[in-house]
Amino acid sequence: MSERKIGNRKNPFYSIHFTSTFSMSLVLFLIGLVSLLFFVARDISRYVKENINLSVVLDDQIDDAYVHRIEKYLTASPFTKSVQYISKSDALKEHIASLGENPESFLGYNPLLASLEVKLNAAYANPDSVSRIEKKLKAFDHINQVAFQKDMVSLVNENVKKVGLILFGLSLILLVISVALINNTIRLTIYSNRFLINTMKLVGATSWFIRRPYIIKSMLNGLLAAVLSILFLVGTVFYIQQEYGLPGMLVRPVSAVIVGLIVIFVGVLLSALSSFFAVGRFLRMHSDDMYSI
Repeated sequence: MSERKIGNRKNPFYSIHFTSTFSMSLVLFLIGLVSLLFFVARDISRYVKENINLSVVLDDQIDDAYVHRIEKYLTASPFTKSVQYISKSDALKEHIASLGENPESFLGYNPLLASLEVKLNAAYANPDSVSRIEKKLKAFDHINQVAFQKDMVSLVNENVKKVGLILFGLSLILLVISVALINNTIRLTIYSNRFLINTMKLVGATSWFIRRPYIIKSMLNGLLAAVLSILFLVGTVFYIQQEYGLPGMLVRPVSAVIVGLIVIFVGVLLSALSSFFAVGRFLRMHSDDMYSI
């Protein structure tokens, strides 16, 4: 009977401990989710930008040596991710495959021109950079035209800015909410030990000596909550991939590691700071005031 009573007395403490850790993990899950969306949006934007071709259309009179010269220049340039040479015959094959008709059959000759298809690095896939690249390419002879989907790039950049602003706003809101919730949760946890804190203060214990065990415990709870939130994030990503048939590398490993570190850092830091100030509140409080809160 006595063991059962002791167990019942401990249950409320463990219940509060479990509730506070679980509550923190949900808040950190939301922060991690927004961070993950930010990195996914950035990666998708980079992928789209790096798969928009800049077509360098060549004259018919150009010889192979001059083509190699232009190709070598493009390959060595910092704005280039990859270069592919498309001959007149290859261009004709692609035209027939896409449109289903052969212009050579009724014109009597191949009207298409050879080209160098350049994929740009994401940092250079914007109208201003493309204009500068176009001016540099005009210094070469036998370049008929430089074609680039400027409207597509502008649309991508505008959408990325909009998504970035939305995610930034959500991040600020979630950060304020997380600070408030984690702070209140830890204050409630420490509230039950307010008389013990007051007793230690009365017998001469220093502020840091009193704070240290609570800060360490809160940091461990924050770390546990962060690990739980990361597991929730992994489960969410896996569910989305399976449910909607998305590719396995929806989230890049580097992005996943950064998000995990952000969640752990926020969880541990906010827990430590909240514990520091929560204990400080009771350290500044008079003994008589402990009964009125």
